[in-house]
Amino acid sequence: MGWIEEKMKSTQIRQYLYQAVSLGMIIASALIVWKGLICITGSESPVVVVLTGSMEPGFKRGDILFLYMNKDPIRAGDIVVFNDGRKVPIVHRVIEVHERRDTREADILTKGDANDMDDRVLYTSSQHWLQQKYIMGRAVGFLPYVGYVTIIMTEKPVIKYILLSALGLLVIASKE
Repeated sequence: MGWIEEKMKSTQIRQYLYQAVSLGMIIASALIVWKGLICITGSESPVVVVLTGSMEPGFKRGDILFLYMNKDPIRAGDIVVFNDGRKVPIVHRVIEVHERRDTREADILTKGDANDMDDRVLYTSSQHWLQQKYIMGRAVGFLPYVGYVTIIMTEKPVIKYILLSALGLLVIASKE
């Protein structure tokens, strides 16, 4: 009866290895898709979630924005995502652009549609203009409210751990 037990143990080990490889393939596939999106869109972050109501009524909290960055000049009216060294990028509309004659660069002024004032108080180091190098991309499309999943997991980390634990148990418990 010893060879039956060994065979069962060998099968269990193979199942665990299969599950681990499957999980690794899922993670690798997600990373490949993300890197592919970065290459296609030209943006270091091709998808962002709107975290505040500063762009209402156009974009609401929880909307997912799709970004694209190309060599076309940024113009007033464009909705851009910028990050000048802060923890979280900001989604706002360009209200003014000053192109420099000596270079191909531009100084940009942004404002949230629902805000009363421009963003000069938000720029780091008391800048009066945002430099083009801080622009991560332009909004080219959106999915309403889908980003709330991200917001909930950020604001309530216990939910994130519950979901991750449930997914881990699902992978371990699956027999195929």
